[in-house]
Amino acid sequence: MSYYGSSSSGGRSGRRVDYGRTYVVRPKGRHLATIVWLHGLGDNGASWSQLLDSLPLPNIKWICPTAATRPVTAFGGFPCTAWFDVEDTSVDGRDDIEGLDASAAHIANLLSSEPSDVKLGISGFSMGATAALHSAACYAHGKFTSGIHYPITLSVVISLSGWLPCSRTLRGKMESSHIAARRAASLPILLSHGKADDVVTYRDGERSAEILRSSAFSYLYFKTYNGLGHYTIPEEMDDVCKWLSARLGLDRSR
Repeated sequence: MSYYGSSSSGGRSGRRVDYGRTYVVRPKGRHLATIVWLHGLGDNGASWSQLLDSLPLPNIKWICPTAATRPVTAFGGFPCTAWFDVEDTSVDGRDDIEGLDASAAHIANLLSSEPSDVKLGISGFSMGATAALHSAACYAHGKFTSGIHYPITLSVVISLSGWLPCSRTLRGKMESSHIAARRAASLPILLSHGKADDVVTYRDGERSAEILRSSAFSYLYFKTYNGLGHYTIPEEMDDVCKWLSARLGLDRSR
């Protein structure tokens, strides 16, 4: 496992966003896919890299970046690691579009130098899952919300205990372009949510799946877990492994 620091210009304002350390888990077998995994609010890339390193997925390289430290409205302006500013962890919350775009650009940049024959994916937990779903929308639409071209091709997106951002405008964006709708329909997305989640409610997870499906993201699997709160469990990670192996064709090659 290794790490490197990173910073990039984010959003239309061009202000620099200083991201924390990026941790990399190298594939133990033949390198077939690279997936960025995005942590939740106040966390860092290290905690997820250790869990991902233990999964039986030898053909995947994991990139686990750490978000920039920024003031967070939900915490009364207290600064912590966050992919974007958040006021309310729900589908109906105010969207920090500039922050979402800046993080999506940073994630795309991390994947842009991967070998051309390697499949690319974005996954995350909680706020990281929300940033992953924003990237899915940018990929389908072919551009960031700012209008700048989205530079990479995604093969999978995973959202654990997250919510869909920019939900009010997604359907219109997909309906305005046949190409966007076609890309959306062919992108495999896994949404997982615990029924006992008291941070991002189960209903927000369910609504996220409903809005994605009605916005042309039909290749979507919504997996639920009774009694699961706002955390992950081995059963959920086992299901992630099976889903990824099937979607990326990892079972067919070792």
